[in-house]
Amino acid sequence: MTRLFGTDGVRGLANADLTAELALDLSVCAAHVLADRGEFEGHRPLAVVGRDTRISGQFLEAAVVAGLASAGVDVLLLGVLPTPGVAYMTERLGADLGVMLSASHNPMPDNGIKFLARGGHKLDDAIEIAIERRMGEPWERPTGGAVGRVNAYPSAVEEYAAHLEGTITHPLVGLKVVLDCAEGAAHAAGPRALEDAGATVIAIHADPDGLNINEDCGSTHLGDLQRAVVEHGAHAGFALDGDADRCLAVDADGNVVDGDQILAILSLSLLEQGRLAKDTVVATVMSNLGFVQAMRAHDVGVRQTKVGDRYVLEAMKVSGYSLGGEQSGHVILSDHATTGDGILTTLHVMERMATTGRSLAELASVMTRLPQVLLNVSGVDKSRADDDPVVAAAVAEEEAVLGERGRILLRPSGTEPIVRVMVEAPTHDEAQGVATRLAEVVQRQLSLS
Repeated sequence: MTRLFGTDGVRGLANADLTAELALDLSVCAAHVLADRGEFEGHRPLAVVGRDTRISGQFLEAAVVAGLASAGVDVLLLGVLPTPGVAYMTERLGADLGVMLSASHNPMPDNGIKFLARGGHKLDDAIEIAIERRMGEPWERPTGGAVGRVNAYPSAVEEYAAHLEGTITHPLVGLKVVLDCAEGAAHAAGPRALEDAGATVIAIHADPDGLNINEDCGSTHLGDLQRAVVEHGAHAGFALDGDADRCLAVDADGNVVDGDQILAILSLSLLEQGRLAKDTVVATVMSNLGFVQAMRAHDVGVRQTKVGDRYVLEAMKVSGYSLGGEQSGHVILSDHATTGDGILTTLHVMERMATTGRSLAELASVMTRLPQVLLNVSGVDKSRADDDPVVAAAVAEEEAVLGERGRILLRPSGTEPIVRVMVEAPTHDEAQGVATRLAEVVQRQLSLS
């Protein structure tokens, strides 16, 4: 059976791959699986449903609600709200299930369905598999008063923004910030939370029409943010993605501050406050070597995981760490959230600026990014990437030359016949040379032709 769930829920082209029928069936099966596990015992089951601004979210929302209510689950409609907002409201309202309709940073025609367990946590893999296995099975439908009730919950944005603002203790008065809302789920909650915290906010790409989400804006297209920060003389700028579970930043001169630098800033902030659990931060193997070196210089441990915020979350949960994230801007502050939260991250970086009196550029300078080159080698047998002796010998030879000045990572793609060759070195030319030589070896040794 082909898996429906990926690393971040069920995604696809809305109304082609991801249909109303599929959304309804998934919701029914999710209700059945949770009921069988005893999650609804002793009370009427409750789910909360939120979405981003894509027009397809409207019919998918209707399908999800129909599935849940027909299975006897009461539903509260949160409306347009970021993914971390839905996670927060799942916990706040004591819901048995949270549902978010979004494809995050993907283009507008895509959409997705993400289920959240009680407390706002991602469903376990075992539960997702159980949901898939029950798709299309016959079932006894409740009738009369046993069907679910559906009601709007209009104060979700207000309550979520208040929660975010309450996570910082120092006001942001005197700081001017540009916030790129990506025409997405944070267009209301983002500016409100920052304004409530005392910042002067210039919101851009905050007029969604259902079609323009992520279109040349947000964390995947920083040009407009860079120009706006310089034009308005802002202290900093932050760019969210469509569902606002991540952000990237721009300093006062328009220079990009990536997820590694944001993670470094927050690591040292929590360390000084005595709130960095086990004096360790969780990052992925793709984090820049400069980040690792900077943390080492401040006696902060770095626990590295496979690429993907789900793996960062797993490591944090298992070992009780309080901070983790990715270069792409997923940052998880587990004292305040169960998932990456771009608005929350923005608030805490700005609080660090306010409490230290230092600019974002100064704070980001704690680490020096080594030039990083990433080459995708296609048409190869990725399963042999870790075992081929010629490839291993080539990597070892290049590593011997680089020593501690750089780093090499060969990583098979999770979905394509591709091996990714990533090299960091003191200069871009050196990194490019090493990556090119290794890519040629991978292509020659692992070719499928």
